[in-house]
Amino acid sequence: MSTADIGTLQRTATGFEGRLTRRLDHGADAVWRMLTDPQAMAQWLAPGSIEPCTGGAVRIDFVDSGIVIDSRVTAFEAQRVLAYSWSSGNEPERPMRWELAPAGEGTALTLALQIPAGEDAAKACAGFEGHLDMLAAALEGVPIKFPFERFLQARSAYNAQLAG
Repeated sequence: MSTADIGTLQRTATGFEGRLTRRLDHGADAVWRMLTDPQAMAQWLAPGSIEPCTGGAVRIDFVDSGIVIDSRVTAFEAQRVLAYSWSSGNEPERPMRWELAPAGEGTALTLALQIPAGEDAAKACAGFEGHLDMLAAALEGVPIKFPFERFLQARSAYNAQLAG
């Protein structure tokens, strides 16, 4: 895996920021549905629901790992911006922001992740690399299981970014 195949990860004053981008050959309507529709989310992320408004409830249940995200929407612009924390309860805030922009006939999807200091930022970003691969496959109508090999390669590449 080349470093061009992954996003960027850098240190910040409070931890880390990851930025992952995908160019998808689908319009914003289809990509937005993947981010917000419960049936679509289950194909690439996990079962869950997101209330479509600022302040709306977010609940995503990663059944296999026992992790449940239970937070609130912090930014919402239909087919453009969706932000919430991917944490729950008394955990540190882990803001994430999805942004969609036109890209030719398709859509550029950017995910910005804030990861607290002391957490494994490379693991977090690598996990989302895997889920973005799953999103792209689901958009094509061929959902895939979590690509663990891709995760391992991306985690190594993100660790190299932090070391460099």
